[in-house]
Amino acid sequence: MSTTLEKRPTSEVTGARRRRVLGLGVLAVVLLVAGAVSLAVGARGLSLAEVWQGLFPEPGSDQRLTEIALIVQTVRVPRTVLAIVAGVALGVSGALIQGYTRNPIADTGLLGVNSGASFAVVSVILLFGLANPYQYVWFAFLGAAAAGAVVFGLAGIGRGAGSPLTLALAGQGVAVFLAAMTTAVALSDQASLNALRFWNAGTVAGVGFDVIWPVVAFIVAGLLLALTTLPAINLLNLGDDVARGLGVNLTRTRTVGIVAITLLAGATTAACGPIAFLGLMVAHVARYLTGPDYRWLVPCAGLLGAVVLLVCDIAGRVVTRPGELQAGVVVAVVGAPFFAALVWRGKFKTV
Repeated sequence: MSTTLEKRPTSEVTGARRRRVLGLGVLAVVLLVAGAVSLAVGARGLSLAEVWQGLFPEPGSDQRLTEIALIVQTVRVPRTVLAIVAGVALGVSGALIQGYTRNPIADTGLLGVNSGASFAVVSVILLFGLANPYQYVWFAFLGAAAAGAVVFGLAGIGRGAGSPLTLALAGQGVAVFLAAMTTAVALSDQASLNALRFWNAGTVAGVGFDVIWPVVAFIVAGLLLALTTLPAINLLNLGDDVARGLGVNLTRTRTVGIVAITLLAGATTAACGPIAFLGLMVAHVARYLTGPDYRWLVPCAGLLGAVVLLVCDIAGRVVTRPGELQAGVVVAVVGAPFFAALVWRGKFKTV
């Protein structure tokens, strides 16, 4: 009897690990399928055979195959790669911000990175007349990083320094201020307003590898930092006192976490524009699938983010064909009801 009781917890842990690994494997397969569909779907539909020919064209191909290769290699491959990379970054950053703030409805916009990037975009367009996304994407990233640094600095001042509540309040204050400044600048300059209107919709289209590869470098750096903090996040969610008692350096852990979130969300926002609700949604779905262990939750959220953003981008190409809806619009259409359901569910449980 005692032997059975001793072995049962081990078997349960093994079973849970097996289910989590299987779930991650299923998500990876779904992502591969969605990636293949993304390469085939668009204003000009292509078969999978044509996609393959476009990826690996034979020398001396006829004009039709040359056109297919041009579409696949210069339009759809960069778009698909950016959707996957941005989805992973937003999913991971969404899970991290909820873990660090212990707030189930927190999103990366809580740090003001979206507002910081938007303000930087309209400012450089007004001051320098930049019109190419490759030109202002770097200013957008700097604006997002600066906003995150300001929020973190404000949250570390005064009573409750470094607490999740202080961080959330500082983030909302900076975000509202920057949003107001962005509106003021955009309304004073037509070129800034036009650029902001397109950029704010959030899209993975029209961005080449000249922008994607540098953005990927920042995202990889953010992911590596995030992976080092996962065990500590589990302890932080037990409360600051418990975490401190178990040897967690709260200041260092939160600093590394905020830097990781800023790199992930800032680089993605700079390349795609603000995409709301994605991190919020996938973090909750991942928590339902894997449980509260962030060592599994964060990778699951990353894969889910890539799948959701890619599927939303595909849907945007299909529903208004031959036109398109930006991926950020489709995500918002799905995410807004999801957010409302979370709020309603939270209130219902407290009744």
